[in-house]
Amino acid sequence: MDDLKSLSLEYFYNFSLKDIDSLSKMFASGCRLRDWENSAVGKEDVVAVYEKIFNSVDTIAVTPRALYEDSDTIIAELLITINGKEQILVTDIITFNEAGKIISVRAYKG
Repeated sequence: MDDLKSLSLEYFYNFSLKDIDSLSKMFASGCRLRDWENSAVGKEDVVAVYEKIFNSVDTIAVTPRALYEDSDTIIAELLITINGKEQILVTDIITFNEAGKIISVRAYKG
């Protein structure tokens, strides 16, 4: 498996670019997403949630403040800046499979 911290940073970079194609390639087919507003199962549905998020903002920038790795999981403390103004603190828990694909993203606000 690739270095999970590097894969996570790539994920945050692609998220900040709103690069849905690159993000889609990072997801396993049966991936899951859960955050404080959305829940999705399966790559197609997860990608649809990301498209909805990206379409609702002009810009979104993810700044990792800390990354913690345990086995197949990354826990990331993030500062997310929306439209250059609004900032929110988020904790992501990202789980990867043996091929380095994302199988689960759980995001918590606060």
